[in-house]
Amino acid sequence: MLYDRMALFTRCELCPRRCGVDRSGGQTGYCGVGNEIVVSHCGAHFGEEPPISGIKGSGNIFFSSCNLRCLYCQNWQISHEVRGQRFTVEKLVETFLVLQRKGLHNINLVSPTPYVPLIGQAIEEGRKQGVSIPFVYNTHAYENVETLKTLDGLIDVYLPDFKYWNSGVAGRLSGAPDYPETARRAILEMKRQVGHLTIEQGIVTRGLLVRHLVLPGNLAGSRQVLSWIGEHLGPETYISLMAQYNPLYRASEYPMLKRRITEKEYDQLIDFLMNRGFENVFTQERESSSVLVPDFEKTEPFAEQRTDKEGQAGPQEATRNAI
Repeated sequence: MLYDRMALFTRCELCPRRCGVDRSGGQTGYCGVGNEIVVSHCGAHFGEEPPISGIKGSGNIFFSSCNLRCLYCQNWQISHEVRGQRFTVEKLVETFLVLQRKGLHNINLVSPTPYVPLIGQAIEEGRKQGVSIPFVYNTHAYENVETLKTLDGLIDVYLPDFKYWNSGVAGRLSGAPDYPETARRAILEMKRQVGHLTIEQGIVTRGLLVRHLVLPGNLAGSRQVLSWIGEHLGPETYISLMAQYNPLYRASEYPMLKRRITEKEYDQLIDFLMNRGFENVFTQERESSSVLVPDFEKTEPFAEQRTDKEGQAGPQEATRNAI
């Protein structure tokens, strides 16, 4: 299994871009990443859904670069270029162990797609060295099924964002017209591997939680996305309906992206979910759009997020169970 994963670097087809470059020799394709791991930030994070962040926090590792180029990306400082600290596999394993020793609930791999072979190797070694908390694969879902299969048995929790239903919108906003079909296949594979979300004592241990970011003017095709989830994954699927859209990065250049969503746009989708029998939904207050914006120019990108009396921030404060 390890050999098969590492072989993916020699003619890189890890993601749907299928650049075909020899990353094992340092060549780079669309994502700009060669044969090294680049980490922009790691540490305790309280901005995830309640069963992921919990009280102690999620151990987030923000990998640099991304194989999407979303015009409104709130993490554009690290996702649209390769910047950060170079890690070896050994250092990544050491980071896993440090996060576990801090008492964090899980290890949250954010934007991991370009690094899957190295992450897989690190997880295997980390387990041998005593890492026992869950691994969360935090992704935009623009993934190849073949690549995800190399992680079968290594990832405990999949946290994909199903972004768009329409291929034209996906092409204009993220440079990936094949996104809708690709994401559907990827999420079905994630569900096959880990099943529905399991929560023990308020903390996730295994399973699938699907995020959907509501965009202004129904650009995301939210009803179609949510209907597909209900039909193909089941209404018991855990969904995070996110209201945090903020016109960041280049969004202000495009009339359709220049505004935040309205209360009516969001509430209508909550009603839609309730009427369709969805049982497990996390929602956000619209104010979270300004609370959750990180600044990766700073040593602590999330330092200015609001905190409650227990030191929790972001959706821990702004998210609730809707159903």
